[in-house]
Amino acid sequence: MQFSVSLRNALFAIALTGMVAPLLHGQTTEEVPSAPSAPAATAAPAPTGPPQFPPVDLANFTSDTPSKDTVNAFLHEFWGYDPERVWQIQAIQKTAAPGVSKVTVLAAQKTNPQIGTLQFFTTPDGQHLISSEVMPFGARPFDAAHKILQTEANGPSRGAASKDLLLVEFADFQCPHCKAVQPTVEKLLQAFPNAHFVFQNLPLTSIHTEAMKAALYSVCVAKLNGNEAFFKFSDLVFQNQEALTPQTSDSTLNDAATKAGVDATKVASCALMPEAKATVEASIKLAQTLNVNETPTLFVNGRGIPMGAAPYETLQKIVAFQSKEDK
Repeated sequence: MQFSVSLRNALFAIALTGMVAPLLHGQTTEEVPSAPSAPAATAAPAPTGPPQFPPVDLANFTSDTPSKDTVNAFLHEFWGYDPERVWQIQAIQKTAAPGVSKVTVLAAQKTNPQIGTLQFFTTPDGQHLISSEVMPFGARPFDAAHKILQTEANGPSRGAASKDLLLVEFADFQCPHCKAVQPTVEKLLQAFPNAHFVFQNLPLTSIHTEAMKAALYSVCVAKLNGNEAFFKFSDLVFQNQEALTPQTSDSTLNDAATKAGVDATKVASCALMPEAKATVEASIKLAQTLNVNETPTLFVNGRGIPMGAAPYETLQKIVAFQSKEDK
């Protein structure tokens, strides 16, 4: 059975997860009225074996751009971290729009016959693809974002001094998913001691009333006492996230600052200054430049990964893969 896979899910952290899960038939059991003592029916076994891609029809390759090599290189950048992922380019076709091509790819896991279909359009300059959103395209789709982050991701940092392996997290202190992934981030940094990690504030003020205040406090903690104090502060704020309410956020943030070894009075005063607001706004602008639309998002050498649903094992594979690819 074929099914469509959204581009965002297919290309990012847990790409083609639906393909990995077995397609079960008859998952529910029912009793037979005429024989109530009969055992319940068992579910049909999940299909197994390698996928069988249909033959490629050369008539479906009506456009010279992008080339199959470019599409394969692009997919390798996104999916190469998973040795079980296989795919076949099924079509690269001209469209009614000059220079715009439609690309169709079939993909699966080596041990699962279930095949998913991925379709997208490429722009005339070959630099972007379009599906439900616009994304970078080409043999090195993450390079532009990587260069931007190397120069503009200037939030509190930790880890290796070298930025050869650069991890940048955009997070909101009031975001439950951001709190949930902090142990995963810590685990990644322990697994990759060569990584340089940067925290960038992205307060989602439309849904989190205290997120901006927490971001301003965090900026001031880092300004007054440096990176080590910031990460102590951020850990405490995430741990006490439920206390970030209009009634208790001031005391919660002041307490976290004090426990991080910073004068809470100075932090509170600093948080009211235009410089603190400008720092947070610059981080928000950086996120907008990179088309970050959810928190937490982790960039690995320019590769953006929505972390909310990505298991550690997948993230670990992606970090290892990008580190190797970018040497």
